[in-house]
Amino acid sequence: MENFDNYQWLSGINGPDDVKAIPQEFLPELAAEIRKYLAYRVRENGGHLSSNLGVVELTVAIHRVFDSPTDHVIFDVGHQSYVHKLLTGRKERFDTLRMPGGLSGFTKMTESVHDAFGAGHSSTAISAAIGMATADAMDGRENYTVAVVGDGALTGGLAYEGLNNCRHHLRLVIIINENEMSISPNTGGLSRHLSRIRNSRGYISTKKFTSRTLRRVPLLGRPIYAFLRFVKKQLKSLLYKENVFEQLGLRYVGPMDGNNTDALVAALSDAKAYPGSTVLHVKTQKGAGDAEAEANPDLYHGVAPREKEQNAPTFSEHFGSALCHMAKEDDSLVAITAAMSYGTGLEGFRMVHGDRFFDVGIAEGHAVTFAAGLAAGGKHPVVALYSTFLQRAYDNVLHDAALQKLPLILAVDRAGFNVGDGPTHYGVYDVSLLSAIDGACIFAPVTGEGIAASLRAAKERGGLCAIRYPNATEDERIRAAFYPIDAVIGRPRVRVFDAEKEVAATVVTHGRITAEALKAADRLSRQGVGVRVLLCEYLAPYAELAAEVAPLLSDGPVVFYEEEVRSGGFGENLAAALAGDPEFLAKPHAIVAAQSGFAVANAGRSVWQAAGVDSDALVGAVLDLVKKKQ
Repeated sequence: MENFDNYQWLSGINGPDDVKAIPQEFLPELAAEIRKYLAYRVRENGGHLSSNLGVVELTVAIHRVFDSPTDHVIFDVGHQSYVHKLLTGRKERFDTLRMPGGLSGFTKMTESVHDAFGAGHSSTAISAAIGMATADAMDGRENYTVAVVGDGALTGGLAYEGLNNCRHHLRLVIIINENEMSISPNTGGLSRHLSRIRNSRGYISTKKFTSRTLRRVPLLGRPIYAFLRFVKKQLKSLLYKENVFEQLGLRYVGPMDGNNTDALVAALSDAKAYPGSTVLHVKTQKGAGDAEAEANPDLYHGVAPREKEQNAPTFSEHFGSALCHMAKEDDSLVAITAAMSYGTGLEGFRMVHGDRFFDVGIAEGHAVTFAAGLAAGGKHPVVALYSTFLQRAYDNVLHDAALQKLPLILAVDRAGFNVGDGPTHYGVYDVSLLSAIDGACIFAPVTGEGIAASLRAAKERGGLCAIRYPNATEDERIRAAFYPIDAVIGRPRVRVFDAEKEVAATVVTHGRITAEALKAADRLSRQGVGVRVLLCEYLAPYAELAAEVAPLLSDGPVVFYEEEVRSGGFGENLAAALAGDPEFLAKPHAIVAAQSGFAVANAGRSVWQAAGVDSDALVGAVLDLVKKKQ
């Protein structure tokens, strides 16, 4: 653990009041110490590095001017809140960042009163901030709400829905943090528009002086001030075209240096004194202060824990490689991502097939409907999204793609529990959501070859197809159990693993939790209970899956085992599909699935234990059914 005694200023920070107590001329030294600690700790634990290095001065200035938790501070996405956590009493626990029982990698209301609103998805901060500021205004409270919004978040439509409903009288400061990156480089007209907005360095002080002076001049002062305001707006409109914030009636200030503490303190103090809502536009450098992160801010957006660094390709990389190979053979294939070309393994596709690659920004719903339009135009679109972000596009998947029976492939990355990122990034709802859609096909490959086979099968099948896989590398235990060395991996199908003992029960499962099923089977075998494990590499349509599964069931009980939520999921749907078989109905059966999609592991426990789906839970379920049959 890093010794904070080695940090002159950071060692004394136990809350926002301590930030206010440091002489302002020493704030740059505090910022330098924060950067040094973040670079060390995030590389040790894993997490978001570049974005947090960029907002050090901005976060220090916020806590210098405003009074958290009386004033509400909201970070869009929440992954840029590490500095905020350090300054609000969580410094001594920072070595537990992203660990079971430790600090969340995002803002979390139950973690601290200083986390005014939890956020793991982008573009939510403006709407939430307007809601909180409106509640304060309704109850006559005089506290402020500050929202820190990355410019990448402005590629999401929800941000503009919020801005469109912003009341001008609120004690609200919306800080647009322009670093010209979201996760992948920002794209689109709105991003380009934001980077064109410019004002002079002395704009704020000049405006305040002019306003005070002219308003004191009897009779003519106010008319002259009104005329000058009109002229200023016309000149800005002529020189800078339209400013979307001012067009919405909001006061706009900036852009300004977001890595200059003195300038930020002055600008935030001015915004605090202004009787109404203000948009403050700052420009920060993503990865500031760290040479590697400055040079490659996208690669250092998220870093793996030092001890978990590995060279084996991830499922995301397998997907990107397989799609690149297919695209060489079929020029109708196009790839779409929502600001995640690196995270979804599509960066290689972008470099090789740039004319068929589309990054739509943080706009998952648009990504899917855009893909549906491409499909209607004769293309074969593949949309790569994290499972948890797919939830935002569910209406588009259902209405715009599935209903119209358009050929669309969803690459559902980060399926299953994602421990480091926590509940905001758990991919445990996609199976239930997609299983409810008529005609949807769901693949769940467990190998790199399986990814490629699933892509080929999905393209041949047509319609809505989803290929789900975890944020991981292949599990050698699963490969060894189900794939003999000479096995040929073709169309995803059901695969069989039998224990050495006479088979007394069957476990039907899919995905990476199959490793826990094998662990449970080994334990049960040592207790004299032989278990057959069926690995399903495609899930839906469940009638097709049931036809393959039914002949493989043992005479004993059946347990459906999954790490996703139970309601409407794999176990419930497959059991219903098998219900037409009298032999299945005669067998006792149970479902082991996540007891909660929001499960959080305490220190010393795995998230599978917290959710009630670890090997212990499976062993108990099998033994209970075996005893009942006896």
